[in-house]
Amino acid sequence: MESIKKIVLAYSGGLDTSIIIPWLKENYNNPEIIAVSGDVGQGTELDGLEEKAIKSGASKLYVADLKEEFIHDYVFPTLKAGAKYEDDYLLGTAFARPVIAKRIAEIAISEGADAICHGCTGKGNDQVRFELTIKAFAPHMKIIAPWRIWNIKSRDEAIDYAIAHNVPLKINRETNYSKDKNLWHLSHEGLDLEDPKNEPQYDKKGFLEMGVSPFTAPDKATYVTISFEKGIPVALDGKKMTGVELVSALNKLGGENGIGLVDIVENRLVGMKSRGVYETPGGTILYHAHKVLETICLDRDTMHYKNLVAQQFAQLVYYGKWFTPLREALSCFVDKTQETVSGEVKLKLYKGNIINAGVSSKYSLYNEEFATFDADEVYNQKDSQGFINLFGLPITVKALMEKAIQEKE
Repeated sequence: MESIKKIVLAYSGGLDTSIIIPWLKENYNNPEIIAVSGDVGQGTELDGLEEKAIKSGASKLYVADLKEEFIHDYVFPTLKAGAKYEDDYLLGTAFARPVIAKRIAEIAISEGADAICHGCTGKGNDQVRFELTIKAFAPHMKIIAPWRIWNIKSRDEAIDYAIAHNVPLKINRETNYSKDKNLWHLSHEGLDLEDPKNEPQYDKKGFLEMGVSPFTAPDKATYVTISFEKGIPVALDGKKMTGVELVSALNKLGGENGIGLVDIVENRLVGMKSRGVYETPGGTILYHAHKVLETICLDRDTMHYKNLVAQQFAQLVYYGKWFTPLREALSCFVDKTQETVSGEVKLKLYKGNIINAGVSSKYSLYNEEFATFDADEVYNQKDSQGFINLFGLPITVKALMEKAIQEKE
């Protein structure tokens, strides 16, 4: 038996972390368990967590309020990058893990813990995200991952273990979706969703939590105007807000209008494909608005190259490599591109759709004099002939070469 006297546990109060406390007590000679929950906007999921953790065997529970840090230091840098994993996933779980794991590592060090424990499965991405962050801040800390070593093989067996050890649960076998909720999104995995041919039960009571199905959304459109400063959203309909306030307000508006539902099969870092349904109402609106603003504020070459950076940025976030030199360097590039991404974007929300309704910026590169189909005094259309001749010169030379070869044959 290893000499481990104090373990800091990443504690959500869900099925996995709830049964981990008694399991650690049984398998590591009754160590002290300090539970740590990172509040990234789970809302009522945190209610009663301290009582539950202590009843399960923890000595105490830290609840770290990480909402503002989460939004400003992780969400908004990713938003500014325009990063989406495999075109659709807005990284709600992925960029929540480093902020939580960083705080857990800090508490483990301050508490003089012998180990950090998490409840991530050996099949998922989160084990990588948690552990890479722990390595960045507590490189010598032992990490315990029960799902990789215990005899429990399924969520049904985990429920059996909880019942046998009198661990209270808020779920049952029939509604046992694997969910992750924070201020940015809510994910749903498992049960009927494991078969991609099954349609998500959007209209089933209790399935959606952040909004409604587009089919039951209001028949009247909702207009919103979002103000940005250097790529960061700062106001909604002219009212200045903190990041947390703004995302929360857009979650409400987006959810009411059926915005932000995606059903995707994604490629996990560990190699398998997984199917998930995501609710990201406010985030979907912000990504759309930010992209619209960039269309008038960024020059062509910067925009096109930034699209390449966005893909790489998304992979780094998804793979848990937030605290790496490359991610930090890419953020520096992104910040430079955002110096002129300031202005207002007006959108119409209607039954799951986001419709452009106007965009303006003092840094706009859109010039009506040049773009107009009417008569103008700034553009000589004859100039395009010489441009095309030079631009197409490689094509012309290649065609002449091929013609010369054909004539000799």
